[in-house]
Amino acid sequence: MKAEDHAMRSGIRGFTDRAVTFLAIAATLVVIAPLMAIFAYLVYKGASSLNLDFFTQIPKPPGEAGGGMANAIVGSAVLLALASVIGVPIGIGGGIFLAEFGRGTKLANAIRFTADVLNGVPSIVMGVATYALIVSPHVSWLPFVGHFSAFAGGVALGIMMIPTITRTTEEMLLMVPHAVREAALGLGVPNWRSVMSITLKTASPGIITGCMLAFSRVAGETAPLIFTVLGNSFWSTSLDRPIAALPLQIYVFALSPYDDWHRLAWAGSLVLIVLIVLSVSLVRYVTSRGVLKGNS
Repeated sequence: MKAEDHAMRSGIRGFTDRAVTFLAIAATLVVIAPLMAIFAYLVYKGASSLNLDFFTQIPKPPGEAGGGMANAIVGSAVLLALASVIGVPIGIGGGIFLAEFGRGTKLANAIRFTADVLNGVPSIVMGVATYALIVSPHVSWLPFVGHFSAFAGGVALGIMMIPTITRTTEEMLLMVPHAVREAALGLGVPNWRSVMSITLKTASPGIITGCMLAFSRVAGETAPLIFTVLGNSFWSTSLDRPIAALPLQIYVFALSPYDDWHRLAWAGSLVLIVLIVLSVSLVRYVTSRGVLKGNS
């Protein structure tokens, strides 16, 4: 009888294990399927318009065939670089303060609450706020103020990156065992040096992942750029002038009545998705190889 009960329980456990495994695989497929469907459709609609001209030429006048989005690709690179310069240091610094120096203080609670609120603010609100603070005012002695510019767009995207990086950095630092901090302090290492050289380095893979998540979020944003960079049909890399951007160019081309621009919009969407996936995958690969691991 005991043998039969044991066999029955083993059978139930085996069935439960297979059922849960199947459900996990099914859930994964449900999550991945929309992404793969979108990517496949972008390849179907946009791959035929990808050629050398797309990456080397600026858009042609309306109704004229050919042209490309080279200026928009370069403009997006400028905006994302500026946003990273603004958002990454401030976000990581805020996370370090929350996890290491301001834990339990009213200021830390206020910063944490503000970051959580900013994470849920629509991107168009960020664009309107940046427009009111940088684009709209007319102050003659302040550079980059009073007109549309790449600087205003970089600020808007950088502000959007800060809350994600701040909260991710805080959570990653809190996961570092407290014994690591105690060991460093026991050897006479100052607290700030312990945080910078040991705690931050140990949590670096998670922090880098958070930075890439923030980067991916702002890379495809269009609404803030409408209110800040305005767009540009020509070559421009100046931070003090309107600049082209891939999401903004896709938006303009998609709303146009010209078939050639529609094809370029599909191709630009494909390129944007591929660039985001490649950048995130590259960082994840480097991290998994141990080059950026805190214990390397």
